[in-house]
Amino acid sequence: MTRTLAFLLSGFLATVAVADDETTPPLSALDAWQADHTVILDAADVTLDDFRWLARPVVVFADSPNDPRFQQQMELLAMRPNDLAERDIVLITDTDPSAETAIRTALRPRGFMMALLGKDGGVRLRKPLPWDTRELSRVIDKMPMRQQEIEDRRASAISE
Repeated sequence: MTRTLAFLLSGFLATVAVADDETTPPLSALDAWQADHTVILDAADVTLDDFRWLARPVVVFADSPNDPRFQQQMELLAMRPNDLAERDIVLITDTDPSAETAIRTALRPRGFMMALLGKDGGVRLRKPLPWDTRELSRVIDKMPMRQQEIEDRRASAISE
């Protein structure tokens, strides 16, 4: 479990390392996600409006990164990162209630919570227990916008 969490956080730390290089301007959260759809972002560095109409934010809240539900949720999401990327999901974590991030203020979690937002910024799902990628994918695939994305991809594949 610890090895998986370390793997998950390595993507985030790689993004931070790029930002710390003196010759490279820091990447915005949106730029980091556009460069790598599997990156995990910290809520303190994210403005949800930047992702409107581009991505579906999945925000995982906990009162500590050591919360077993948080660790389980992150492991479940790490099992199928390509499924998340295919659905334009941006994964955001917030494990510091004292930071009072804008996302935490807007979504008001109590302890552990996983929230799915649509591309329009509306909350589509709130769960107090960890969910796996398959369950999350089913919910997303039923959304009208996702149905349109699937249809558009089919149409473009046929025309090529």
